Amino acid sequence: MLLTYVDESYTDRWYWIGALLVPEAVAIPLSTALDEVMTDAAKAYGIDRAAELHGYDLFQGRMAWARVPPRARIAVYNAALKAIGTYDVTVILRGVDRHGLTRRYGLTRPAHEVVLSHLLERVDGYAAMRDELALVIADEVDNPASHRSDLTRYRVDGTGGYRSRRLSRIVDTLHFAPSHASRLVQAVDLVTFLFRRMASGAGADPREATTNTRLWSWVEPRRYHSWCWHPTGRPTHEGPA
Repeated sequence: MLLTYVDESYTDRWYWIGALLVPEAVAIPLSTALDEVMTDAAKAYGIDRAAELHGYDLFQGRMAWARVPPRARIAVYNAALKAIGTYDVTVILRGVDRHGLTRRYGLTRPAHEVVLSHLLERVDGYAAMRDELALVIADEVDNPASHRSDLTRYRVDGTGGYRSRRLSRIVDTLHFAPSHASRLVQAVDLVTFLFRRMASGAGADPREATTNTRLWSWVEPRRYHSWCWHPTGRPTHEGPA
């Protein structure tokens, strides 16, 4: 079984959703490794070791990280991504240009719905290739019943679009968990947030770009697929090289 943790990261222009596919034997060791990252951070910086590893908060110095210096926050982010990359996990990321989506479809196709369908196609295909099943656990979102209904429809009618696929390897329904209660939901948040910043060109300062590249290097070998859809026909974007 592939425990598939899902979270989104977005701006006004770009909407990305990432999946971290975790073999069941890896789930507890990886969770423990991330707990150890937080235990070390608590000892070094005096924060609550139960605090959330959240990409935006770490980058911006918010919430539990408000009094932690930038270099220290980067060190914690680095330690967490190093822990994630150490294990046999798989990263899949999908995005969309929200401006292009609106120009092409108006307000009839929410970005989250579009990108999630593309992501689930790839998760299902990867699970089939590995002869595995996937159980999807996502960060809490608005209107979860609608997304569960979409998954049921995708099983019967396919996901639609040019790569329409009937989802046969995703078991049960979509499960939603609060990120503060799950280190593995936090793990996919860290991965997706950093990837979105790099892919969308956020943080153009050369020093930040260098730091982001160094951070990303821990999980780059685990990236199986990434792609951004530009509905107006512009060249697609696969993400950071």
